[in-house]
Amino acid sequence: MIKTTLLALDTATEACSVALLHNGEILAKDKLSPKAHTRRILPMIDEVLAQAGISLKQVDALVFGRGPGSFTGVRIGCGIVQGLALGADLPVIAVSNLTAMAQQAYQTLGATSVLSAIDARMNEVYFSALRYQPQLLDGNEYADWQHIIAEQVLPPEAVLQQLQQLQQTEIFQAQQSAVCVGSGWGAYAQFEQSHILLKKCEILLPSARYMLPLAQLNWQQQRYYSALQIEPVYLRNQVTWKKLPGRE
Repeated sequence: MIKTTLLALDTATEACSVALLHNGEILAKDKLSPKAHTRRILPMIDEVLAQAGISLKQVDALVFGRGPGSFTGVRIGCGIVQGLALGADLPVIAVSNLTAMAQQAYQTLGATSVLSAIDARMNEVYFSALRYQPQLLDGNEYADWQHIIAEQVLPPEAVLQQLQQLQQTEIFQAQQSAVCVGSGWGAYAQFEQSHILLKKCEILLPSARYMLPLAQLNWQQQRYYSALQIEPVYLRNQVTWKKLPGRE
């Protein structure tokens, strides 16, 4: 199997992260840097490339956290990756921040059922429920996830209502309950007061390191885009914000 070189970056939350897959090894940098992403992300990219001894033009594809997350953070990540992709003529792979945290739970905790929630402020969370479903291509297994509940933005009460409906399904009937990842679970008292068993862990924010395994499947299936084709995913834009007259 030909080894692919992928460079991932994420600025969608308070965390700022970069990871490089090169020669089968991962080099990564993570920093907690609210409101400092634009200043830190490019030097972090330069550092991992220098550490690997390669240039940006030697990368096969760029990967970025396409959201959901903070409006500004998602927009910064999208803008940075577009600029890099245009400058080096590279394709781009977009990865969900919610799914990236699920992948981290799988790699570090062995979790195969994950409830992912990021604090969206305004008494809402970005939420999805996922099950690990790897795919086999050419004799190699690649990480992939199936949505049990699709990504959405909603108040804690609505999340709990959906989880009540899930209690009778396999995601809760397994020997252990689904693992909860993300900042959303600790942000609102409703989750603490719920009678639903929520198995929390220390995974609070997404990291570019765990976007790389997800991006590898996209690369193999040629699911990548040009710099001008990529779009951020805000979720709230689709649900809460009113569009201007005449806009689709």
